Amino acid sequence: MKILLSDTLTKSKREFRPLNEEHVKVYACGPTVYNYAHLGNARMAVVTDLLVRVLKLKYKRVTFVSNITDIDDKIIESAKNEKISINELTTRFHKIYNEDMADLGVNKPDIQPKATEYIEEMIKMINLLIQNDCAYVSGGNVLFNVKNYKYYGELSGRVDEELIQGSRVRVEKYKKNGNDFVLWKPSKSDEPGWNSPWGNGRPGWHIECSAMSKKCLEVPFDIHCGGIDLIFPHHENEIAQSCSSINKDSKPTEFCNFWFHNGFVTYKGEKMSKSLGNIKLVRELLKNFEGRVIRLCLLSAHYKQPLDFSEKNLVQFKKYISKIDNFFKEFNTQELVEESWENNKYLKKFVSCLFDDLNTPKALAELNSQLSEFVKIKNEKLRLKAIFTAFNILGLKKNKENSKSLINKSEIENLISERNRARKNKDFKKADEIRQKLKEMSVEIEDSKDGTKWFEII
Repeated sequence: MKILLSDTLTKSKREFRPLNEEHVKVYACGPTVYNYAHLGNARMAVVTDLLVRVLKLKYKRVTFVSNITDIDDKIIESAKNEKISINELTTRFHKIYNEDMADLGVNKPDIQPKATEYIEEMIKMINLLIQNDCAYVSGGNVLFNVKNYKYYGELSGRVDEELIQGSRVRVEKYKKNGNDFVLWKPSKSDEPGWNSPWGNGRPGWHIECSAMSKKCLEVPFDIHCGGIDLIFPHHENEIAQSCSSINKDSKPTEFCNFWFHNGFVTYKGEKMSKSLGNIKLVRELLKNFEGRVIRLCLLSAHYKQPLDFSEKNLVQFKKYISKIDNFFKEFNTQELVEESWENNKYLKKFVSCLFDDLNTPKALAELNSQLSEFVKIKNEKLRLKAIFTAFNILGLKKNKENSKSLINKSEIENLISERNRARKNKDFKKADEIRQKLKEMSVEIEDSKDGTKWFEII
């Protein structure tokens, strides 16, 4: 089967064909580590993690690189406010980010480079850009000249007027053009800096990803991932400086073959932002919900579409995960191993949904269909293997046991018997009270023709 992906550069869904089938290379823009990760950070990490898992279903070797930005104006300001060193701040939040993503089932990248470890590579790239007449020195800064790269704007599809309006950077006097962006800036005496041909300073934000992706993966590589908010200016600038460091007018595909972008996370229809006070931090949500529940929520919508978040949805996903876990317990999947999708007709249908532009809503619907069919036709081991493997592909496998349950099974059974007697006597008020009591004990019940089943809500 072919893997189809939406490519932001060509504005089309097209077949993914790796540059080298023996080694697929993927890069994603990682976090700036000065604060806790929010759901927007998490969605990019979870979606990209699933993409890498899907690629590994077809290709033997996939290398995934995702950077850590550990030098930035916001980092400097936060360290000053907290009266601690920049290293202490970034080390703390780098560790917290990795812990939170691990709780969401996100595998750590094969390489996770930190910007401060690649300053030499950035300086070399900036020198190349100056030599190629694509960058200039002005007011102690080194800037990229967007007018000297003819493909500028091709990723975002913006024309000159829109580029000026959409730029995050205000126009400074030392710029030749409004959209020229900083490659290197001078550092003040109380700010971190490195020696360079242009004096003591530090890199601009965009140059780090170009230098690190080139060093860690070589160019061109296969897929560049990130949130939709990074298309302009960050990814547009990455293309310009990366391609111009090869030759003055290198095409965007000489840097990267596919551009993969996920949509925003919204809250009650509005984009999450600090100004609106609706940011949801992963660490706070993990206090009340298991990581797999949050992961399932982030995968519930197609990655290209906005995901409207609510705690109410998390409660529903929590119940779903609990049902799946209890299903696996009931049918004893401990001895099962993951199945090859090519040899299992049921699993193949599930995988085909993911191969079609990572269509997780369709894949989840297929998984639910297989669950329903299995309940109708018991002991079909081929289907059971497919369900088990599909759940693992989605990254929803229960990897570590929860702490010992405090639930008293005997008490549960007695309450269910008491409820059944109340229902038989048509005392529905008492039956409802017992159901509510069980719910408060983190127990859900289901009535069926075979009797009342119960399961613990994780």
